[in-house]
Amino acid sequence: MARAATAKKKSIYGVHPGVALTQKWVGELKDRTGRSVEEWLRLIEKSGPKDEKARRQWLKTEYGLGTNSAWWLAERAEGKGTEVGDPDTYLKAAEGYVENMFAGGKAHLRPIYDALLKLGLSVGQDVKACPCQTIVPLYRNHVFAQIKPTTRTRIDFGLALGDTKAKGRLIDTGGFAKKDRITHRFEITSLKDIDDEVKRWLKVAYERDVGKPGDSGNPRNM
Repeated sequence: MARAATAKKKSIYGVHPGVALTQKWVGELKDRTGRSVEEWLRLIEKSGPKDEKARRQWLKTEYGLGTNSAWWLAERAEGKGTEVGDPDTYLKAAEGYVENMFAGGKAHLRPIYDALLKLGLSVGQDVKACPCQTIVPLYRNHVFAQIKPTTRTRIDFGLALGDTKAKGRLIDTGGFAKKDRITHRFEITSLKDIDDEVKRWLKVAYERDVGKPGDSGNPRNM
């Protein structure tokens, strides 16, 4: 069999920052709580409620775990959430996230998504796209852009532009006041909407994202 046929296909996507955060959290869990992931899962199976929601509350009230820890452990006890802690599993899941986002009534938006993704990745060699279940964030050091199929007729192309005054087709989302990363957006309903104005503001958002990478990936958003 030809080598090309057996080589592993390289994903167009990058590993979400939340994966590294989860791996760090897992590595420190026993020191912080007295139990490893495996020990917590055995405890949940033996003594915890059967319902996932009840398990989350039980872990918080009985053992003082934080919301994210309780949520993740309850998910793992159900056999879910494994992609959050493993890069290869995440990349496989990421493809599925995108397929699901553009299934059914949103299938006709896929060419627009593909064009926005290509544009976003082309703005710099250090850009990576890291799909979540309902959005596809674009990272440099932090999220600087976001692709979101908001309705069956529209993709919102979000940008991190701080307190920039909106003008033209650029819409202020109110994100700056709420301390969100994404502060502005373009409504994209066709390929022709991806014009020079969109490209110009995308470059501005990319160039604004300077400095060291920060805590830009909450595993709960994946």
